[in-house]
Amino acid sequence: MQTAEGINAPSAPPQTYPFAIRRVGDAGGGEISGLDLSQPIGPEIRDAIYQALLEHHILIFPGQSMTREQQGRFAENYGELESHVGRLRTTGERYPIINDITNLDADGKPAVEAANRGPYFWHSDKSYHATPSKMTMLLGIQVPSHGGETQFANTKLAYDALPAEMKSRIDGLRAVHSWESNRIVVGESPATEEQIRERPPVTHPLVCTHPDTGDKALLIGTHVDYIEGMAREDSEDLMKKLMDHAEQPRFRYDHFWKVGDFVMWDNRCLMHRGNIEFAIDAEARVLQRTVIIGTAPV
Repeated sequence: MQTAEGINAPSAPPQTYPFAIRRVGDAGGGEISGLDLSQPIGPEIRDAIYQALLEHHILIFPGQSMTREQQGRFAENYGELESHVGRLRTTGERYPIINDITNLDADGKPAVEAANRGPYFWHSDKSYHATPSKMTMLLGIQVPSHGGETQFANTKLAYDALPAEMKSRIDGLRAVHSWESNRIVVGESPATEEQIRERPPVTHPLVCTHPDTGDKALLIGTHVDYIEGMAREDSEDLMKKLMDHAEQPRFRYDHFWKVGDFVMWDNRCLMHRGNIEFAIDAEARVLQRTVIIGTAPV
């Protein structure tokens, strides 16, 4: 188990599941074995996986092999697949619904300029949507020999650990999330006028309540432009404090990829990022992605 100072593993008896599962990190992570996700699953397994997700926040299924269609079919057990506002670097076309996180160029060769920079900064998927993502799923197609892990920060645990005076300060605050602003922050090409119209800024609570568990969690990350009602300098100072707090190792689980790993996670209580510290110009990092539409944060 990946341990972290100051975080204890859940003390309550674990749920009973119709599959083998083991906890891999104190801040989150459950590894499930014995399932072939390329095949259809029934309601019992579907519901048990979702319950395990609520308990562990991040689920890892090693040794999977799925086509895009099979991954999409599995993902649809948990909601509607989400489209993307971004465009492919190689063609300029809109990302397909089932798309790749990749550093391969049009010739299929690793290249730093082929990698979208956004996934390598802390964020919660699609928080710049009026209804941010419910969950995200990645399948390891090609992975580097070292580095390139996906890092998760448990924002439920981070909120729980805040001092009472900070909780009192931020409860009720609302933050503006902007895809356009995020593109600038991470050093990507500016959003087009069409993309700005398609994804205008949205406002969400800084502290959100999970719709299934009732737990409170921070909704923060690089998609946040500013906090409403605060001077820009004060907003940036508060966001830095919250981000520094949430990124602490005690709230973290880092997943080191193997080919065939299938990882799904709950965006409603996590931030994540890819670790860009790998041989990005020499080794491929290709993760097949599906994202599920969520609900408006409250």
